[in-house]
Amino acid sequence: MSDSTLYRMFHPKAKGKAWWAFVLIIILTIAGALIVFGDQYDSFAKKIGGWLPQVPTTPFHLGLDLLGGAQLTYKADVSAVPMADRTAAVDGVRDVIEKRVNVLGVSEPLVNVTTAPNGEYRIDVELAGVKNTNDAINEIGKTPLLEFREANNNPSRTLTAAQQKEMTDYNAQSQQKATAILGKLISGGDFAAMARQYSEDDTTQAKGGELGFINLDNYPGIAKAVQSTPINSFSKDLVKTANGDEIVKVEATRPAKEDQAAHILICYTGIANCDSGLSKDEALAKIQDLKKQATAKNFKDLAKANSTDQGSRSNGGELGWFAQGAMVKEFNDKVFAMKVGEISDPVLTAFGYHLIYKEADKPVTEYQVAHIFIKTKGVDDILGPASPWKNTELSGKDLQRASLQYDNTGLPEISLEFTGDGAKMFGDITGRNVNKQVAIFLDNQLVSAPTVNEKITGGKAVISGKFTLTEAQSMVKDLNGGALPAPITLLNQQTVGATLGQKSVDDSLLAGLIGLAIVALFMIIRYRLPGVLAVCALTVYSLLSLSVFKLWPVTMTLSGIAGFVLSVGMALDANILIFERMLEELRWGKSLKEAVTEGFSRAWPSIRDGNFNTIIVCLVLMQFSTSVLKGFAITLLLGVLISMFTAIVVTRNFLKLIPEQWLEKNHWLIGSKKRSQS
Repeated sequence: MSDSTLYRMFHPKAKGKAWWAFVLIIILTIAGALIVFGDQYDSFAKKIGGWLPQVPTTPFHLGLDLLGGAQLTYKADVSAVPMADRTAAVDGVRDVIEKRVNVLGVSEPLVNVTTAPNGEYRIDVELAGVKNTNDAINEIGKTPLLEFREANNNPSRTLTAAQQKEMTDYNAQSQQKATAILGKLISGGDFAAMARQYSEDDTTQAKGGELGFINLDNYPGIAKAVQSTPINSFSKDLVKTANGDEIVKVEATRPAKEDQAAHILICYTGIANCDSGLSKDEALAKIQDLKKQATAKNFKDLAKANSTDQGSRSNGGELGWFAQGAMVKEFNDKVFAMKVGEISDPVLTAFGYHLIYKEADKPVTEYQVAHIFIKTKGVDDILGPASPWKNTELSGKDLQRASLQYDNTGLPEISLEFTGDGAKMFGDITGRNVNKQVAIFLDNQLVSAPTVNEKITGGKAVISGKFTLTEAQSMVKDLNGGALPAPITLLNQQTVGATLGQKSVDDSLLAGLIGLAIVALFMIIRYRLPGVLAVCALTVYSLLSLSVFKLWPVTMTLSGIAGFVLSVGMALDANILIFERMLEELRWGKSLKEAVTEGFSRAWPSIRDGNFNTIIVCLVLMQFSTSVLKGFAITLLLGVLISMFTAIVVTRNFLKLIPEQWLEKNHWLIGSKKRSQS
């Protein structure tokens, strides 16, 4: 090979653009390979000592037929729903099912609504990776439960005889244990060592029971015992508290102070149990406006009129006396740094924006205390903690419909319309909860907790709160879904085992590799050097396609793999069209450069039109077909788009890099006999 040939092959100035394109193709190929084989690369990097840089790994998202799982088909019974509202009702049911499936932790569930030939609404649920199909069926198949609840101010907690005996026996054993520990201490046992060994307070056990310096107002259960115990001594009797038996040791004292303050709280959307309807910026603007108005004389009136803290609002924001550490850090740091009579600037905490008025402070004594805690059981330990809400008789069966409407300012709100009995119950509930919250729960999840301004009669109500349009539409679907009396019935159940799914993956990969090897062999035999280049381009195509499938991410199914394999054939088909046109031009005596140019320009219309028709079919399948065909359509669509890039850009660039004079001497590498120009 001559020096001039080598120069043309390897010097960037000779084929500048082609070489730069080649470098970019190599970079894309390496990036695609790292994405596709990231797990194997990281494993190899660790084996050789970890000096290679790590890359983020992304798994393929496998569908039901590959990962295993369950496919459920439900019928939605909308016979009792007006014709105009049926679509919205079924959409509401679908959203409720999606929420329940998400609770189960299913990976990428698919929930689709279809219409059967007889007009019935069907809901298809695909649960990839689910292990217990019966649990999924039980969770999904429950009738969506819509409930209206009111504040639970006086919870009634009654134990059965068996539960009472369980609690009594447990507490007797706990007292015996605490008495034995106290006896060991009196006999000379080390307090810290005994606390590490026996205390059931996980937060202090490892520290020998140390609570540090405490304000007794925060520990009323042990306050009397601490005050009557000398320094460096421990209580000689067990201290009974609500949660267990205590043995306390007083180690030191120090002077401190308590503050008395009131506050105005303005919460905003996104904070739990906040129904102000304000955004964060709107809440800040409102608290800043209140700061301009606030004085020591009118602070309580402003709190009653504006504060969103239901616990202190009726008392003018009064918080009473509290010690260091009793409030959240941001609030605590601010109030203890203020002077008496001062009103703070807005303070942001997890509850919203606060305006603080410091009313007084006083000196107190803090005690350095250690303790040994032995737990006893109470009613809450047996029955669970009391709920802040209690059920009313009003539920989804009494809601006729929910709909979206707009207030006078154009903001969306939700209109509720009850049945006759539901209207009467709703009137009674709102009548006894004026200036209080009534909560709306769907499947035991709080949807909204608006404050009742007045008794509502007539069977209609409005939930407002500066919702976005999307939030309001979602809530209407939830409420209508919960209002269906018997929304879904299981029609069909199919289970795919994980073993069968893995076999499908293995068989599909084997078939794909065999097919790829056959077409690669054909391309090399038929087109020789261009065939080799086409196989290289096909490798680039495969890596780019699979990396896009991972990053998108595309949920891979058997049909999706079929779409990818078909797109491989279409990628080669484009190369075949180009090469045949190119060989024809070479046979008529054209130079390699002219043949490549003519081959691509003459083959492009056929490639474009064929792929364009395929893209249209894929879009139609994605829009109107079932999930099985959608997987096929998505992978085929992406494959066609990427194949057009590799055929037109990658293959063409490879051909441009072939030295013309060298190829003229080795014409057999193209497989065509050159005819004379005449």
